[in-house]
Amino acid sequence: YGGYLTNWLITQRTRFNVTLSGVGGIENVIDWGTNDMPISNFYFLDGFPWQVPSRYQGEVTIFQLDKVRIPTHIVTGENDVRILVAHSYALERALYSLGVPHKLIVFPNEGHNIDRNPWHEKIKLREELKWLHKYGHVYASTCEEALISLDNSKRMNL
Repeated sequence: YGGYLTNWLITQRTRFNVTLSGVGGIENVIDWGTNDMPISNFYFLDGFPWQVPSRYQGEVTIFQLDKVRIPTHIVTGENDVRILVAHSYALERALYSLGVPHKLIVFPNEGHNIDRNPWHEKIKLREELKWLHKYGHVYASTCEEALISLDNSKRMNL
């Protein structure tokens, strides 16, 4: 649920300089009807869409996207059956319409975890580090350097 939470969070807060959204959803009804774990939506939203429509509509990112101002990097797998790639395309279209800096990377032949091709994992990491450098002012070429840079930023209250 990290991607869902990230996408919701950027509609609620402007405290962050940058966002990395990975395989995140923005809409619950279609997600319930198409993902490989429909029971999760039923469980977390207390029923089927027709039983509790206010839950499915009230806790959804798509209707809050006009509040997003944070540069957002979006990554998804073309063949993800948990969170369809359509969620990422819709998020990208909304950010484009709003003039929010964004980048969408769709990895071919990848699922939810983007782990079928080791090069895709490397490309994903490289592009995320570049995004953090450009918008988050994190200067790093490796994960370890990024964590050190983020830790130092916290200590300096940046």
